[in-house]
Order: sequence, then structure tokens, then C-alpha cells
Amino acid sequence: MEYSTLADEILRGVGGKENVVSVVHCATRLRFKLRNTSKADAVGLKENPGVIMVVESGGQFQVVIGNHVGAVYEALVKGSALSDSGDDDTGEKGSLFARAIDVISGIFTPFIGIMAASGILKGFLALALALGWLNPESGTYKVWFAASDAMFYFFPLVIGFTAGKKFGGNPFVTMMIGGAMVHPLMIAAFEAQQPGAQGEHFFGIPLVFINYASSVIPVILAAWVSCWLEKRAMKILPSALRNFITPLICLMVVVPLTFLIIGPVATWASQQLANGYQFVYHISPTIAGAFMGALWQVCVIFGLHWGLVPLMINNFSILGHDTMMPLLLPAVMGQVGAVIGVMLRAKDARTKALAGSAISAGIFGITEPAVYGINLPRRRPFIFGCAGGAMGAAILGHFQTTAYSFGFANIFTFTQIIPPTGFDKTVTAAIAGTLIALVFAALATYFFGMKEETAAPEVTEKAKEDAAQAPRGKTLIASPMTGACIALDQVKDPTFASGLLGKGVAIFPTTGRVVSPVNGTIASLFKTHHAIGIESDDGAEILIHVGIDTVKLDGKFFTPHVAVDAVVKQGDLLLEFDMQAISDAGYDLTTPVLVTNSDDYLDVIPAAVGQDASEQTPLLTLLR
Repeated sequence: MEYSTLADEILRGVGGKENVVSVVHCATRLRFKLRNTSKADAVGLKENPGVIMVVESGGQFQVVIGNHVGAVYEALVKGSALSDSGDDDTGEKGSLFARAIDVISGIFTPFIGIMAASGILKGFLALALALGWLNPESGTYKVWFAASDAMFYFFPLVIGFTAGKKFGGNPFVTMMIGGAMVHPLMIAAFEAQQPGAQGEHFFGIPLVFINYASSVIPVILAAWVSCWLEKRAMKILPSALRNFITPLICLMVVVPLTFLIIGPVATWASQQLANGYQFVYHISPTIAGAFMGALWQVCVIFGLHWGLVPLMINNFSILGHDTMMPLLLPAVMGQVGAVIGVMLRAKDARTKALAGSAISAGIFGITEPAVYGINLPRRRPFIFGCAGGAMGAAILGHFQTTAYSFGFANIFTFTQIIPPTGFDKTVTAAIAGTLIALVFAALATYFFGMKEETAAPEVTEKAKEDAAQAPRGKTLIASPMTGACIALDQVKDPTFASGLLGKGVAIFPTTGRVVSPVNGTIASLFKTHHAIGIESDDGAEILIHVGIDTVKLDGKFFTPHVAVDAVVKQGDLLLEFDMQAISDAGYDLTTPVLVTNSDDYLDVIPAAVGQDASEQTPLLTLLR
């Protein structure tokens, strides 16, 4: 996959570098904060084969990429020098709710992966204790427990850093404020304080020591106050003093303020929030489960799930456990089950390949490929997935299944719901509820969710002959080069071989030139010159990709002879390339020739697989 090319196309789609205030990424999405969303081309981005979906929610312009979003993000930042700074004074503010979602996601997104990994490791340790594989007094257990608990224990440092970046201040100052909150001296003072005894004072003002380890809300508020104070100090102080006097002011003012006011007030609010959730949950855990199981994926679509993440983390901090996170497991596996139903019923190889990839991602908690790529476009599978999630989560709610460490809802969540006392009925309920969600969604989708696809008649040989003989029913695509024709599924690149980018054929060239296979217009010319897109006068969209992974050559050994928007005739020279140099560099010269809008045609039939083709001889037949 040409990540640098895709990154460039996405950057153009969001209105260019000058329109981007900041960009971060989560498990599957690039999350842009834009100055003007009207400059973004959401429709064009949705049509990009490397983009699954575009969502505008929570004050963010979100581009759903899939599991390789990290590589796309790196290419984007490297090529444009963008940052994830959240100082968005020049950006669109949006509603208060949208800004709150934007702040929450901006703070938690950078470390959500390691936080989930830490939770999974905690779950494995709980499983090892329950099965008697480890002893809590052993050195092995203690080392792994420290690795799993470090993130949560030092939450104030981690959140202090990301909150400082999000609020547009010095993240190292806000991280030090978080560090002061969990400093051993402060923890010792908390443990030593006695009820009714005279405590410590700060210039005569009584101090109330609180254990801020694993806390969330206090450090976020402290970071906001620090950044607010920093911005005003920077405006007042002379440039020669700003770099060290401003941090000094922030530390001297905000740290005491945190222990005197911000911390106690925020801790009280955290406790009320946790108690409020417990009150609502215990009114009817079954209804709460059905509600969360049905609507969680709807929240994910619009990015609203970030509003619930701090609540779950707060429950772990205040209560030591959480009953919300387990309810999400059936919601996730319900969508996986729906994709399984689609894959089993679908006839199209491209759909099956995409579904297989979505299933593997969904099992590990990443549902965007399943939702956007498979279920939501077909509607019924998505609905059945939500219904299965509601049924399964209602069972978990009824038995009050509880999680004891935070993480993504995925296959590893089963280890995170094992109580400290060992296996009990809540674990059994979780397994049963999740299986019910998955199986119901799969069966319902298989039998009732594919009406539009099962109604489509199978394309027979006679139908192809009839279509070929019908007026205007057949379009011929000539070969753009001379070489040996290879079936597309034999190409050593799963993206091309699976047909995800379109149907077609591949050619192993014997000459280093590419000519136009049709009369048409150059729709795209990759900046690395290794691939050309052409739109024919008949409406066929053709991609000629010279070699596999040749994007890494960054244009070396390629000489283009056309530009974007150029009008070409069949046989016109488009591109020349040095076959020997490319081969010597270790690259496969196999060249896929794809019809990227294959869905617009009844079929795309290769003319000479296993044979040699010459320039301008028939290569593909498109049937309408």
C-alpha cells in the first residue's frame, strides 16, 4: 500500500496543510481538527479506495483508514510536518458537547493502545492466578504486575502530558504537576494522616491529602488551569525570562492549588459520578446491558464513545472495577457475527476477502472495518449486529459481569472479567452472552440480511455471450504493455490479488514502456510515477501499477510522458521505466492492470491469461 500517496490524497481531501489545526490517530482513524470543515472534500475521500469512511463528529473530521492507520499517520506527519498539538484557537469551536468530545479523545487517544495492552496483561495475570500457574508472591508475578499496573498507577503523569498538549501548553509542565500528585512524599502523607488529627498546612491553609494514583479528572482540570496560566504569563513576561519563569510560576501556583482546591473538588466530583453510574446501573442491570449492547456501535460511528471512556476509567479509579466495559463485548462480537454471515452468504470474492479481514480485526476489538466496510452499507447486517449485542449484553447485565482492568472490548476481555476470587457465574454469563450475540447476528444476517445480494442472478456463460453481443454492452481494454499475462490472484500482493482495488489482470513486462489502453483522460499520476490512472471515454476507470512496492523507489527509474488531465489516444506513450534497474533494486515488475470501477460492470474478463500480450492487443473485456 502506498502510504505516502494515500497520505497526500487525504491531506488534499481535508483542505490542505493550511486547513489542519492538528491531527491524531486512534486504532483505525485519523482525527483532524480543521480550521474550516467546508474546505474538506468528504465525498471525494469516501471514494478513495484507501479510505473506509469519513465521519464528522465531536468537533473532528475523522477519516477511517483501518488497521494500518499508524503507517498512514506517520507518512502524513512526515510529508507535511503536521503536529498533534491541540492549540486550536483558530479552529472552528463547535458546540460545547462537540468540544468536550474533542478534548476527551485528544487526551486519551495517544495512549489508548498501551492502556489496552496493560489491561490485557492484567487479565492474563488474573487468569494465571485462577489456574494456579503463578503465585502472587513470586518474582515473575511481581515484575509482570508492575508492567501492567504502571500505566494506571501513574495516570496523572501520562494524562498530564497529553492534556498539556491538547490544551496548548507546555506538556512537560503539566506532566510534572501530575508527577507531584503521585510523588512518594504525598502518597506517604496520605497514608500517614489520621482521622481527627491535626494535618499538614500550606502557609496556614489545611491540606487534605488524597491518593491520586490512577485518578483522571483531577489532573485534567489541573492541566487546564496550568495551560490557562501559562498563556497569560507568556504574554506578560519578557522573552528573555519566559522559558524558565513561566514554568516556575505554573509549578508554584498550580501544584498547591491542586492539593488545596482542584484535587479535592475533582475527587468529590469523580466519586459522585461513579456513585451516579452505580445508581443508574443497579436500577436494572439487564436493561442497562441491552441499551449499551444495542447503541455502542452507533456511538462508535459518530465518535461519541469517547464520552464514555473517562466514565469507565473513573469507575476503575474510584470503585476498583467497572460494569460498563463488559457490556461492550457482545456489541463488538455482534458486528463480527454479522460479518461472518455476510462472508458465508456472499458470492463475490472481493466481499469475502474484505469480510475476512474485518472479522480478524473485529475479534481484537477494531470494528470500523466491519461496520463501515461490510455491515452499515448493507443496513440489515448492522441492525442484526446491534440486536445481537443487545441480547448478549442484557445477559451480562443480568449477572452483573464486572471487569477488573481497562481495555478494548475484544477476545482478551474474558481474562479481564475474572474476579480476584477466581472463576464464577459472571464469567460463564459473559461467554454465553457473547456467543449468543455472535451466533444470532451471523444466522440472522445469513438468512435475512443479504436480500439484495441473493436476489442478483448468477452470471452464466450464456448471459456473458448475450451481453457481449448486445449493442454498447461490451468495452474492450487494450494491453498497455508487452509481456506475459498473469491471473490477478497470482500477484504477490494481497491488496491486488484479493481484487479489493478492482478486477483485472497482471502483466510481467518484456519492454519498459506503458501506452494508453484506451481513448480517455489521465485521471491521476502518482508523484512517484509508478502508477497511472486513466478514465476512458466510455467511463471505465483503469489503474496501471508498474511493479510491486515500487512506490518505495520514490520515482527513480520512471519517466512520465503525460500529466494529469491530459487527453490521450489509445497507443499514446504514457510512461517509460528502466526494467533492469528496477529488477536490480530487488523489485517485482509484475504490473496489475485494474478496472477500479468494476462494480459498474456485469463482469471484467481477461482475454489472455497464461499467454503473451502485445501493446494495443485486446487485454480485458468489460460487460455491462
